[in-house]
Amino acid sequence: MNKALPFILGVLLLLAILLTVNDVPKPSEDHVALTTTEQPVPKEKNLWVAPDVATLPTGEEGELVKYGKELVQFTSAYLGPKGTVMHISNGMNCQNCHLDAGTKPWGNNYFAVYSMYPKFRERSGAIETIPKRVNDCFERSLNGTALDTNGKEMRAIVAYIKWLGTGVTKGEKPAGSGIMELPFLDRAANPENGRMVYEQKCQSCHQADGAGILNAEKTAYTFPPLWGKNSYNNGAGLFRLSRFAGYAKANMPLGASYDAPQLTDEEAWDVAAYVNSQQRPQKDLSKDWPNISGKPLDHPFGPFADGFSEQQHKYGPFQPIKEKRESMKKDKK
Repeated sequence: MNKALPFILGVLLLLAILLTVNDVPKPSEDHVALTTTEQPVPKEKNLWVAPDVATLPTGEEGELVKYGKELVQFTSAYLGPKGTVMHISNGMNCQNCHLDAGTKPWGNNYFAVYSMYPKFRERSGAIETIPKRVNDCFERSLNGTALDTNGKEMRAIVAYIKWLGTGVTKGEKPAGSGIMELPFLDRAANPENGRMVYEQKCQSCHQADGAGILNAEKTAYTFPPLWGKNSYNNGAGLFRLSRFAGYAKANMPLGASYDAPQLTDEEAWDVAAYVNSQQRPQKDLSKDWPNISGKPLDHPFGPFADGFSEQQHKYGPFQPIKEKRESMKKDKK
């Protein structure tokens, strides 16, 4: 009996170890969700992710969603200067700004669009629908012309955006949607500092002249132009420094992400200042911001209700503008 005791104890110990291993919780589908590009997003970040492709609707609606995704990924092939459907845009793809077909966390994604629209926007001074917002991108970021709001292409893009918003509560903006907001600098953003950042970390993809790199077929951009005749115009969202800086911080240069950035906050603000100080297409903005007090802090075109210059509204520092506006609001009460 005594000779058998060590053997029995050994068996019991082995069973205890095996039972402990088997009791380790296995990852559930809720623990790690996959985007349509199969990039896992850690649950602890609590960021929204795109629905699984297995949830795509069937039939005509599903085909419309798929076409919408194609249009976002390969806009130029369908709607660019050599497009197979129309020639209404500058050769960039929606995906050049809305990364991973609008599914990347903090990558200017579409997660909150369906939940937040229709909504009032100060820029137009009106209630805007999703088709209006999409056409804003075509006329500003793609420096082109609007889609027919009742046409197949618009219906497809809206269907895709709706699908990406599956599960988002109406009126809510989930974590990780849109563009990351960076803290203001205590100084103006510096285009000259930004030039050095650009040369070191951006130029290899976007080129010294900011013209980007076309694909082998010369039909779309592998790396989009950041300024020049084929880039976004001065009415685009990324022409605002806060938008460009937040976008760059979370996504640039190639390989960066929100949880593994390659730029400091100062570098992101400065490179935004450099890029947006370059020449680009101009849009008539005379009908924008009918209520001038509703202009964003970093909208660079006057007149302004707060008394600060166009220079400061473009490059900052923005904190004094914010404080002045808060003071003005208190005075009105």
